[in-house]
Amino acid sequence: MAWIYLLAASVGEILWTYTLKASEGFTKPGIALVNLVTMLVTAWLLSMATKTMPLGTAYTVWTGFGIVGTVAISVMMFGEQMSAGKLVAMGLIVAGTVMLKFVEG
Repeated sequence: MAWIYLLAASVGEILWTYTLKASEGFTKPGIALVNLVTMLVTAWLLSMATKTMPLGTAYTVWTGFGIVGTVAISVMMFGEQMSAGKLVAMGLIVAGTVMLKFVEG
């Protein structure tokens, strides 16, 4: 169950960062409210995951998935440029996350 919470928290983090940008500095109240609610729900989901899994693993997977997902969303939704350097960096994040998972067991 912890992995389901963690996956949901990771998706929530991507939604949270998307709505952070989409709220245009909290000038769009509806999107800003979605942002705040998403932050709270995401933190709760992450806390549920850490009840039964190591904090280091949970946090690394959460942030790694969030970083890669946020970069993808920013390219698709906000027209940010994808470069070879970004792809390499994202690959290193994924590799580091997988490696930490195997090291921690």
